[in-house]
Amino acid sequence: MLDPQVETRSWDEQLVLDDAAYRLQLAYLVERSAFYREKLALGSADDAGGLADIVELPLTEKPELKATATEENPVGAHLCVDRPDIVRIYSTSGTTGTPSYIPLTARDLDDWVTGSARSYAASGISTGQRIVSTYNAGPFVAGAALASFDRIGLCHIPVGTGNTERLVRAIELLRPEAAVLTPSYAAYLLEWTATRGPDLRGSSVGRVLVAGEPGGGEPALRARLEEGWGARVTEAMGIGDIGVSLWGECEEQDGMHLGARGFVHPELIDPATGEGIPMEDGASGELVLTHLRHQAAPLLRFRTRDHVHVRTGPCACGRTGPRVRCVGRTDDMLIVRGVNVFPTAVRDVVGAFAPQVSGHIRVRPAAVGVKQDPPLPVAVELAEGVVADPDLAETIRERIRAVLVVSTRVELVPWGSLARSEYKGELVERG
Repeated sequence: MLDPQVETRSWDEQLVLDDAAYRLQLAYLVERSAFYREKLALGSADDAGGLADIVELPLTEKPELKATATEENPVGAHLCVDRPDIVRIYSTSGTTGTPSYIPLTARDLDDWVTGSARSYAASGISTGQRIVSTYNAGPFVAGAALASFDRIGLCHIPVGTGNTERLVRAIELLRPEAAVLTPSYAAYLLEWTATRGPDLRGSSVGRVLVAGEPGGGEPALRARLEEGWGARVTEAMGIGDIGVSLWGECEEQDGMHLGARGFVHPELIDPATGEGIPMEDGASGELVLTHLRHQAAPLLRFRTRDHVHVRTGPCACGRTGPRVRCVGRTDDMLIVRGVNVFPTAVRDVVGAFAPQVSGHIRVRPAAVGVKQDPPLPVAVELAEGVVADPDLAETIRERIRAVLVVSTRVELVPWGSLARSEYKGELVERG
């Protein structure tokens, strides 16, 4: 635990501190952010109250931020600082050819690294150990996450994406105690090494830290990774516009703790209505985040599109506050006759049928858009050497219906027929 005083602070006490920070942040936005001055239309920041009243304020959507970007101000109208105050500018990949830019002041950058360091340290990695990473930082916010390894005191071995042979060789020769990669890549490596070696169970890696996409907390996938790697698997999660590795899972593996506490305030909403949902034990909804002490381009009630389950009970590690497990992206969710279906949830159900299946699936919507008529087509890849059996397909279909309350049409496909990824996996095929 990097910051015991912070990470074990009672959540009630944390909320008191966060309320004071939030009021200052809101006043800062009203003074400096043209975007929020217009959006909030407040006489003064005091009119908005404190954190208890935050649900009365509008949500922030990424497209509306993007719409304010100009050639003169490519960041957007939510920029709050002058050019000399910015020490780093990250970017996100853009679907229209122009990325979104994320500026940081020196304090913003330090907060990002601090929150990421707390999140990754929760997994049990410690000073003096070696960690091999597979993310290409480049212009992306992953750079700040990788900087957190220095803060923890690790020996960092960066390999990058798409260098599987180099990665495996580094594990063999440099003997790192930990590896950080996406869940999809961690699974891909098990298949890659199964035919080429080495046996990852016999490697030096005792901790596999997964992030970058949902799935690391799925029981079936986690069990497959832990068995294959012979290592403890924990996950971390961040949002590029807000901060990297904001959440990190401890060795209890019961949800991710907020490493960025004091920097970010979390909320839950109903993704369909935008109405607030109390962050109580067992609650689920879309995660919404608000900066508490950001300088360059703070965001208020930012919709992450991550759908999470919440845990609030005590954790044996001693960290306090709500924990979350991401079950999928709300923008990947499909609605089948009124039932919300996350592809990651389908994968988790199917994964329990190992060793008859490989664990790879593809949901293949028959119609354009979110709403689908049943049965929902799902391709399930068989394990190597397993022959398609109609009874197995029917058993999987029945299990999906029992667990997820959705009707599917399960197609068993041969081993190796669904594409693998050395970065993030695609679970939905859209025509």
